[in-house]
Amino acid sequence: MILPAVKLGTLALKTLCKPIANRLKKEASLHPKFRQFIINIAQANHRFTTKTQRRIYGHTIDAKIRPLNEEKAVQAAADLLGELFVFTVAGAAVIFEVQRSSRSEARKEELRRQELQAMKQRDEDLAKEVELLRHKIEELEQLAKGRGLTGIFHFRHAHTNEDGKPNNT
Repeated sequence: MILPAVKLGTLALKTLCKPIANRLKKEASLHPKFRQFIINIAQANHRFTTKTQRRIYGHTIDAKIRPLNEEKAVQAAADLLGELFVFTVAGAAVIFEVQRSSRSEARKEELRRQELQAMKQRDEDLAKEVELLRHKIEELEQLAKGRGLTGIFHFRHAHTNEDGKPNNT
């Protein structure tokens, strides 16, 4: 259930990022300071990726890296900012989901803890009741020993009173 929603959300974000990237490109052509800022970002990213690729392939990293032309730099920066936007939103969604899940787990854990506490309390109550019944049995045994065997089986007939005389009803 959640996986289709995530895929749909990712597709929606990518769709929304394209107009944002296009807007960034348009703004870059209108504002010289913003244009220079994103060109600097693109050039720094270009240098970093080129050096990283050279290290990976075992080439020399001391060679001069030719900078991108302005249009390629603006395009690369706009793409980079668009992807950064997508990853930021996706990261925020993941963080939100993790926090929601951990709160749900904390609630479940609290319910388990309360159930365990209730079971312990019930166990203690039953132990007290067993101890009380044991004590009563001991008292009854003491009374029975005092009266002898007939004290245990003290039967009264339904047609006699406590003093042994017949009932007159």
